[in-house]
Amino acid sequence: MSEFNRASVRDAAVEGRSVLVRVDFNVPLRDGEGGREVADDARIRAALPTIELLRERGASLVLVSHLGRPKDRDPALSMAPVAARLGELIGAEVTVAPGVVGDDVKAVVEAHRGPGEVVLLENSRYEPGETKNDPELAAKLAELADIYVNDAFGAAHRAHATTAGVAEHLPAYAGLLLEREVVELTKVRDDPERPLVVVLGGAKVSDKIGVLERFLGVADEVLIGGAMCFSFFRAKGIATGDSLVEDEGIELARKVLEAAESSRCELRLPVDLVIADRFAADAERKELDGVEVPDGWMGLDVGPRTVAAYGEAINRAGTVFWNGPMGAFEMEPFAAGTRGVAEAVASAPGTTVVGGGDSAAALAQFGLADRVSWLSTGGGASLELMEGRELPGVTALLPRAEAQADS
Repeated sequence: MSEFNRASVRDAAVEGRSVLVRVDFNVPLRDGEGGREVADDARIRAALPTIELLRERGASLVLVSHLGRPKDRDPALSMAPVAARLGELIGAEVTVAPGVVGDDVKAVVEAHRGPGEVVLLENSRYEPGETKNDPELAAKLAELADIYVNDAFGAAHRAHATTAGVAEHLPAYAGLLLEREVVELTKVRDDPERPLVVVLGGAKVSDKIGVLERFLGVADEVLIGGAMCFSFFRAKGIATGDSLVEDEGIELARKVLEAAESSRCELRLPVDLVIADRFAADAERKELDGVEVPDGWMGLDVGPRTVAAYGEAINRAGTVFWNGPMGAFEMEPFAAGTRGVAEAVASAPGTTVVGGGDSAAALAQFGLADRVSWLSTGGGASLELMEGRELPGVTALLPRAEAQADS
């Protein structure tokens, strides 16, 4: 990744300067004894290497992130609980600005320009111009700092004011997390150790069609699970009962099946299922030795023979990429398939990369998050990178980096 050698925060001269850092603090919150608090701080922890590097080098930091999808200035989605947790992690006070831009925000930033000081702007989506990549908002954000660093890989597939627009106004660099994400995921996509086994789950074929098409020409095996398998079964004329079937996904699955016939890649579907009479933890549950789902029943997990077969493929892989659960793992009666695949990935001898989202949640739930080679912080961003698509938050850094290198 030669581009990042030129655009990395490692190479930025930051001492005595203010650095605007786009982080991904879109974390779950819960009600605690003292008010709202962070329920899962994994994304905050992922940003710590860049934050600590900048503080150690004498920069003052202005952090910005979105949190959820607020309507107007929803106080339930304020960054205050995030600031409190970040302060605990870095052992320093984190000041919450009264907004995203404006005179009051400028005043707070100016008052905290000392080396190592940290200001966290309010939820970037409090500003309607954020998701529209409003040039005026981007320009106002740029007035708060001397340098811009993007470390929010999870939001890098969005062309927003804080991920792309502001990079047009300031010297721009990739943070350590964003840099590592791109390096690790690109290696799987372009230069994997063989065999390459790709495990894809989740609900919709349409969400994964780009990755499916890409890896049919690259991977040695693609293993399908989750509700998306029922689109494939329907395309093959197999009864799916009341299982979730994406109408659009049936034709997409048919095209994938046709493409797989002429591909060197082996496309594999579940061979057994766990079914239920309804989508509920207390539903009547049956193990089906096959994949034809009777009327009145729905498939909610892959079965033990599928888990064993997929585990064998994962174990002999040189590289594994996993994105998407095998079933409704949030309900214990239907968690065995995802748990089995997670355990196989965690125990695999090869390189193991997990593409964020529900797969990351599953690894955390099963206590396996620290047993893979790389756990991506980006769900949609990791998929789009794997498809070979440009990420606006990444490409926005490259022209600036080239200009810096030439100057």
